[in-house]
Amino acid sequence: MIQVKSFVFNPFMENTYVLYDETGECVIIDPGCYEEYEEEMLDEYISSNNLKVTALINTHGHIDHVLGNDHVIRKYKVPFLMHETDLPVLRAVQSYAPNYGFQHYSPAEPSGFLKEGDKVTFGNSTFEVLFLPGHAPGHIGLLNREEQILVSGDVLFRESVGRTDLPGGDHSTLIESIHEKLFVLPDDITVYCGHGPETSIGHEKQYNPFCAIAE
Repeated sequence: MIQVKSFVFNPFMENTYVLYDETGECVIIDPGCYEEYEEEMLDEYISSNNLKVTALINTHGHIDHVLGNDHVIRKYKVPFLMHETDLPVLRAVQSYAPNYGFQHYSPAEPSGFLKEGDKVTFGNSTFEVLFLPGHAPGHIGLLNREEQILVSGDVLFRESVGRTDLPGGDHSTLIESIHEKLFVLPDDITVYCGHGPETSIGHEKQYNPFCAIAE
């Protein structure tokens, strides 16, 4: 059974996720840890639960989701995967990170790329890659249909959606991603968002003021 552990890191209050199952293998998604104490929180959880990190995955390349990439790669010696379309977004972080107070941001380059329909596997668990552009041009989500888990990044939040006023964002594309890729999923799928609390597909279809489907 898949376990989902979340951490809230950095001033953007970003959700970093560790997904693992009964084998002890895990993946780290969107490590937003920047301060040393944040890195220690992540590492202590992995160590105390005897987890083996098999991969680092970015749902997209915005600063708040990638601050800990270099730390995870150096600490755990794992592949770093994301969608190739978001590579310019990731690489741009180094130029503007100091403007947000992240003077010591250390960039990292992906070792491979994910695309729509690819599978991410750890232990006995498999997640399907969904291509969800709009908030960022190369945004992806991770879906496990068997245990009804979706990691949505910054596409869909509880009664909200990701902003689209950043470079590469497009509102109509975002809403299209939500309606065509997410709202076709079963209502009881739990959505683990890039910020804020978890939600469900059914709740957002009914109550999200930005993209709800009229009954």
